[in-house]
Amino acid sequence: MKAETIAVGSELLLGQIVNTNAMVISKALQQIGIDVYYHTCVGDNSERLKEVFQAAFRRSDVIILTGGLGPTMDDMTKETVSSFLKLSLKTDETSLEHLKKIFELRGITPTENNYKQAMIPQGSVAIPNRSGTAPGILLNHNDKIIVMLPGPPFEMEPMLMDTVIPYLSKFTNNTIHSKVLKFYGIGESALEESIKDLLIKQTNPTIAPLAKKGEVTVRITAKADNRESAICLIEPVEREIRARLDDYFYGYDYDMVEEIVVKLLKTQGKTIGVAESCTGGLMAHRITNVPGASACFERGVVCYSNNSKVELLCVSPDTLNKYGAVSEQAAREMAEGLRVISRTDIGVSITGVAGPDGGTKQKPVGLVYIGYADVNGVEVFRHMFTGKRIDVKERSVNSALHTIRLKLLECR
Repeated sequence: MKAETIAVGSELLLGQIVNTNAMVISKALQQIGIDVYYHTCVGDNSERLKEVFQAAFRRSDVIILTGGLGPTMDDMTKETVSSFLKLSLKTDETSLEHLKKIFELRGITPTENNYKQAMIPQGSVAIPNRSGTAPGILLNHNDKIIVMLPGPPFEMEPMLMDTVIPYLSKFTNNTIHSKVLKFYGIGESALEESIKDLLIKQTNPTIAPLAKKGEVTVRITAKADNRESAICLIEPVEREIRARLDDYFYGYDYDMVEEIVVKLLKTQGKTIGVAESCTGGLMAHRITNVPGASACFERGVVCYSNNSKVELLCVSPDTLNKYGAVSEQAAREMAEGLRVISRTDIGVSITGVAGPDGGTKQKPVGLVYIGYADVNGVEVFRHMFTGKRIDVKERSVNSALHTIRLKLLECR
């Protein structure tokens, strides 16, 4: 079966909110083996919505619309769909009673336009909405399955998972399962070249590389009768990719590098502290987002100014005067100074030019030094990152975390 989503709402086109519903729906459909071919977003305009729906009706078996089921004049999803299908709207008594009860509980008298939310197309079934007033709609018409759901995610998602997905499951015997491999330290082009022959001859499963900030992922997706069969299709492809790129591999699916670092630190019984200049505490934030980080994370120091580097980390004023805060020498003294002061096994430092101002010919925006200090001494790694200020900060933290991960793996 081929499916597509239509998100209705001018606020989506204006960039006021993000269409997260499409992601949730696609993931849910994937689990029951339904392919999603299109995501469309259209504003609160009946004519444009009709054009979009007409195209969807022509090319897809399942059409899921979100938004436009409210009480106001610009909420016109079911009216437009019903008009296109030449179906009249009728009052669903169960939905009407639910609506009245909600208003009664709130102590509010509903206005006349509120009652239009209980109207559904002839031949359709109302989907109960436990979190709001607008019911969803499930319509099987001319071998097309049409679903209309409210736009707010906290209303949409339970209705999707409790009613829509179980209903659609009856029409498919397949499942689609994906596994994502994560790589660091190799670019997308180099990775693709390493598995080019696999990409050329791919069928089922499919292989899709994707570049992200500072890393590359490879998604392997298989379609089969059940999840176990899909996993069996994925396994040999995964083994072949890992065999070629294992030096760069670090995790799967939703694995976060900070989680891996915390796990390694706890397993090895080591403690760590971080000294941050240009990242302003972002690395400490990432580490402390991991439950149980208190077992290994001793402290984080934001030493933004030169004075703070001297006072908190015992960085030599002579070093700062001679080489500057953004230098290999400063990063070295920051990492070692923190390790000594905090009495941790590992001290890590980050200092650089995040931009957009402050760069020079000798020290351009994006130049970052990462220091790593342990019982064996201090190493400093020089990086040049591109992008906006937040990009440089995020890439710096990612690189620092991967530096820790790789150093800890050397100790195993």
